Amino acid sequence: LRTHQWCFILFNVLLFHALLFGADLLEEYFLRSLPFSYTDAKTLEIRERARKLNMDHLKGNLSYSISSAATCSEQEIFLLVLVCSSPENRTRRNVIRQTWGNVTDTRGYAVLTLFALGKPASVTTQLEISEESQKHRDIIEGSFIDSPEMQTQKMLMSVEWTVTFCPQARYILKADEDVFVGIPSLAGYLLSLTQLEDIYLGRVVHQGVPDRDPRSPGFVPIHRYSGEFYPDYCDGSAFVMSQDVARKVYVAAEEVPVSVPPDIFVGICAKKAGITPIHSSRFSGEKHISYNRCCYKFIFTSSNMKEDELFKDWKETSDGEDCSL
Repeated sequence: LRTHQWCFILFNVLLFHALLFGADLLEEYFLRSLPFSYTDAKTLEIRERARKLNMDHLKGNLSYSISSAATCSEQEIFLLVLVCSSPENRTRRNVIRQTWGNVTDTRGYAVLTLFALGKPASVTTQLEISEESQKHRDIIEGSFIDSPEMQTQKMLMSVEWTVTFCPQARYILKADEDVFVGIPSLAGYLLSLTQLEDIYLGRVVHQGVPDRDPRSPGFVPIHRYSGEFYPDYCDGSAFVMSQDVARKVYVAAEEVPVSVPPDIFVGICAKKAGITPIHSSRFSGEKHISYNRCCYKFIFTSSNMKEDELFKDWKETSDGEDCSL
């Protein structure tokens, strides 16, 4: 090939990568929402109540059918991972336990992975979950029947359980069960943060529009949420909260309807508490990232993972081989 042809090919390669990553970088560095100034009296009240929150009276709460409270009681947790799981998906939980959920320490800091679920409709499945919990000690089960309509209730239960039984966890990662999580890269990023409070981190959704179609599973009637757009929120496939944010979300949740989707529910609570979501393009959102070993060592999450993909990707990314810049 002639010189000008090589230049043309190189230009197209560079243009492709600029288009691929440019939008995310623009969002991450230029389109962040401005922080709140905390002049609103209600916001100040929520933040003060969260600071003084005493959860001792909730420790005897019987709203959990199964509660792995002992797993958090006697250790300092750097990263608590709460995987929202369906009761019937025992196989998927076992795959996570054998792959990225098997990480209990990163850079000398403790990591704990637990599964949050509601009650199954089947008595047989409930017996299986009880056996699973006794074996692994990593299940939190609410007293409500697990269903698509109760996912926000599951999110609220997870927040309540965290601030009640695991208040020493520095960061909380909420993740769906179909997500690959790069614990080492995420932990490294969190350790680099200089801002220690008001951390609400993920793939930020700007100007999300409420679903007004009554036939849609995600229908939100106008009397439940009247705004034209939702406040900025982190996509629900995976996002991180610092412990203080979990407490503020818990306090603010008293005035937010649970009829909105769970990720939007957290976003509304965060706004009421004066918390601005932080965007990172290393969270994939609902996207599945095509596998590349070095890419998966860098990103925080990838969605829509099949079980065989989790095993393969985890094995390859867990080796000690470094990646070049």
